[in-house]
Amino acid sequence: MIVLRLVCALAAAGAVITAAEAQGDLRRSPWPAGDEIGMANTLGPSTWQRCATYLADAKAKSYELSHLRSNTMPQSPFGVPLRERYRPTVGIAGTRHAFNGEETVSGEPGAQGTQMDAIGHFAVLPQPWDGKSEFPADTAQYYGGYKQADVKPTPDSPLQKLGIEKVPPIVTSAVLLDAKSYLGGGNAMQPGQVVTATDIEAMLKMEGLERRGLMPGDVLYIYTGWGDNWKDPDTEKFYYTKGPGLSYDAAQYLAEKQIVLLALDNPFTDPVAEGFLQGQAAPPPGAPEGLPFAIHHTNLTQSGIYQIQNANLGALAKDKVWLSCTIILPLRAQGDAGSPVRPVAIGAPSQ
Repeated sequence: MIVLRLVCALAAAGAVITAAEAQGDLRRSPWPAGDEIGMANTLGPSTWQRCATYLADAKAKSYELSHLRSNTMPQSPFGVPLRERYRPTVGIAGTRHAFNGEETVSGEPGAQGTQMDAIGHFAVLPQPWDGKSEFPADTAQYYGGYKQADVKPTPDSPLQKLGIEKVPPIVTSAVLLDAKSYLGGGNAMQPGQVVTATDIEAMLKMEGLERRGLMPGDVLYIYTGWGDNWKDPDTEKFYYTKGPGLSYDAAQYLAEKQIVLLALDNPFTDPVAEGFLQGQAAPPPGAPEGLPFAIHHTNLTQSGIYQIQNANLGALAKDKVWLSCTIILPLRAQGDAGSPVRPVAIGAPSQ
């Protein structure tokens, strides 16, 4: 219902993107035709070697960058709530064994908690859907020029292309930027507030990384402070209603830098102002018409940059671990559009 209200409000505002524009964007991939892994093409021996520097540091620590998953954690309004049911301890007749069986999971585990988007999670339509007629899924276009018939030929099929199982192990260097300090003055960034390309360069300079900058194959972690609102049990129902995010020009900047993955401690990656999900606030400034979730659009359909939502970056930022080795392994679930993920970072505290 939230999505429908948002779509109708945007359609009423006259948002439109032409088919030529959409197709023109989809031809920008720098990788050969048939590519399904996007910026993961930048991974390999060079990124593993960069990682080794931080792994070998005698002062290095390991940091968990995911939240604990539970039935009571904050959950996305766009996904079916996660529900885990636990079986009693059982045995085998005639033996001394006692064991605990597998938990039964319902809902959308890949859309809840600390989770990673597959490139096939998002596509682009040639024009906005009015929210009243049948959804024109057959006109959707994906990263690399793939069409709906290539990626999801039937409503109940898994993704035939661009699914989460195509993601190679992400073992590479990571950069952490502390936007809570730089933009929030020590407080969490505000709903709808954005991290721009200029802000990224300023934070790199502030952290002494101006000369290094962002390198192809890097993972970029941005600590906004919004993750401080993550509470379990989620009795206030606040965390998933709004939040800060990345600006459109910053998404384009990161594509030029060829980072492999972007992770923020926020629920949407995109900035979400108060009332935006209900269609009561305008899209973020600079977003192309008809593309209010412009960061998802740019990263997934244009650039092939992976995303993690709800990263747990507080401890990493507290220790000022600006550079680290990060290891990110999504589940190899056939044809899924996302996955629960447990990213870790290994690096030396700066204080």
